[in-house]
Amino acid sequence: MRRLSGFLVAGAIMLLPAFSQGIAFAQTAEAPQKTTFTGDVVVWAFNVNADKAADYEAVVAKLKDALSKSEAPEAKAQMAGWKVMKNATPQPDGSLLYIHVISPVVPDADYSVTNIVYAAIKDPTEQRAFYDQYRGAVKAVLFLIQGPLAVDMSK
Repeated sequence: MRRLSGFLVAGAIMLLPAFSQGIAFAQTAEAPQKTTFTGDVVVWAFNVNADKAADYEAVVAKLKDALSKSEAPEAKAQMAGWKVMKNATPQPDGSLLYIHVISPVVPDADYSVTNIVYAAIKDPTEQRAFYDQYRGAVKAVLFLIQGPLAVDMSK
């Protein structure tokens, strides 16, 4: 009997980390880190896995939908100044480059893609599915450039 209970305790200890990952996800969803930018313009580049382009574009569509439905006063201004372009040619490794151009930047607004979408999607299961889709599509964040506008050629 002791041997059986020892195996059960050992098994429970081994399985505990697998179940605690769900708890960690719920905890991070409760205390999100805000992403803010400085200056007038942001150029943000994402390298996307070639076979996951549709997933990434679905993420961007969910982001747009979340901003359009948001009751946050800054959301409409964020949406108006946020453009996403897809590079016409793949990268040498076959991956795709998506560039986010944000101008003007809304001061102190949260630009975290997950935070914005999670504000619209309340169900933790749907949030996790969104996160998995986003994480699976993005190969790497290549760069983030932010700062003041140096020259406006239109003026």
